[in-house]
Amino acid sequence: MIIRERSDSYVLIKQHDHALAAGEFARRWAKRPLPLDSTLYAIANHDVAWQGPDAEVRWNEETGQPYSFVDYPPPEKVEAYAEGLDWLEERDSYAACLCSMHYETLLRRFGGGEVEERFADGEFQRQERLRARMSGEELENLERNLGLLRLCDGLSLFVCLNEPGGEEDPPPYPEGFEFEGERYRPVWEDRSTLRLEPNPFYEPFGLVIPYQTVGKDRRPIESGRLELRVVTS
Repeated sequence: MIIRERSDSYVLIKQHDHALAAGEFARRWAKRPLPLDSTLYAIANHDVAWQGPDAEVRWNEETGQPYSFVDYPPPEKVEAYAEGLDWLEERDSYAACLCSMHYETLLRRFGGGEVEERFADGEFQRQERLRARMSGEELENLERNLGLLRLCDGLSLFVCLNEPGGEEDPPPYPEGFEFEGERYRPVWEDRSTLRLEPNPFYEPFGLVIPYQTVGKDRRPIESGRLELRVVTS
């Protein structure tokens, strides 16, 4: 889950729903990735592994909060990651490689435990195997497409982790997002309208992200949908 804390409750957004929103950012990016379909598929499904763990709210008894993607138990996290990447590989090997690279980088940077390192080593081997089947064009664009995945992941996390229309330069990306030498800054026009400065999209579009709210006493409060408009000027 992605967790946004309020004074008396938590807003919970499932990882796969966040990833689908990331896919919407990627789908409207003006400079199209190559190969197009596989890259968009990877970005929209990069958190498909979380569908099982996010099926119900699970509480961390040490913190008294719902588990998030940050503190979820590593053995169960990497097991879900591996199953998700296997699922992706059966459907689109290029997308699986991109997502494997994304997970490997995250766990090497923020994991550090034996379980995470063993998983990362195994994913590096998966990537070597998948790269051997790729065309020259696919290989040439792999790092650029990984950068687009990370960017769209970050944009969606920004939307999910912050109250719409909230403070200027909010966490976790107070300096904006960098991609291909350009820095993009999210700007709230109002509580339901967002734009990036400078604009990278070829058209305006809507985002709809389901969420649920639970009280700090663990009682369900409501389910709803975050609805935003991303504009180009």
